[in-house]
Amino acid sequence: MLGEFLKAHRARVDPESTGLPSHTQRKVKGLRREEVAVLAGVSADYYARLEQGRETNPSAQVLDALSRALRLDTDARTHLHRLAGVAADEGHTTDNVSPELRRLLDGWHDVPAFVMNGVLDVLAMNPLAEALYEPFSPADNAARMTFLDPAARSFYPRWNWVAQSTVAHLRQTADPRSPRLRLMVAELSRSSEFRALWEHHEVRGKTQDAKEFVHPAVGPLRLSYHAFDVRDARGQTLVVYQAEPGPNADALKLLATSRATREADAREKVPVPLWMPAAT
Repeated sequence: MLGEFLKAHRARVDPESTGLPSHTQRKVKGLRREEVAVLAGVSADYYARLEQGRETNPSAQVLDALSRALRLDTDARTHLHRLAGVAADEGHTTDNVSPELRRLLDGWHDVPAFVMNGVLDVLAMNPLAEALYEPFSPADNAARMTFLDPAARSFYPRWNWVAQSTVAHLRQTADPRSPRLRLMVAELSRSSEFRALWEHHEVRGKTQDAKEFVHPAVGPLRLSYHAFDVRDARGQTLVVYQAEPGPNADALKLLATSRATREADAREKVPVPLWMPAAT
């Protein structure tokens, strides 16, 4: 995977932007292997062995030099180190959401919030997040929902953007050596769109942005979101949505009210026993 990542990213670098002599004809898109080697200060043979998988133990210094040569941003540079097994692996990865975090989620009645792990499994949701993602069955993994659930195409009016962001986020958060990731990629590869995006090797973290939805109960919604690392549970991310005052906030309130009303109706329909059996 390290070689594939390097090859994909050198194809994106404009040779003229690096100050290297330009050539009128090129057999490859972007930089040649030899040019990456020159920019990174390593031998052409060594770099070729990295791409071919014959060299598997590059130092952190070499990886930093390659990151500069390939113009990698922070997320992509971190991912390169992880692919090479050099990045620090501190903390404990867990899918168990603490009781304290669950109480925090449940205490937010006006904002959808949920917790995901590195392969985008949804580990916990508050009631409003459950209402927001109600069109999906099940709402259990952001990548699977995006690419394999038919509801996604109508739920996300900017589906192409969501798909690109989801794959880039999956590459950024998932451990590239994880068996769980391999299984996820195999499952998601039933989608030709996923296969194309996965082969592009884009890496981008989820931080702060706006997302658009079309919910069958309340119509169009535009929500901003913030993503936070869960400090005491490495690999977990807390995502919180929020609506600006106005139509979007009104629609979100309507969604919350609709969900609460349906839950109350369901409780009223539960039959109450007229008698209790005697204790034995």
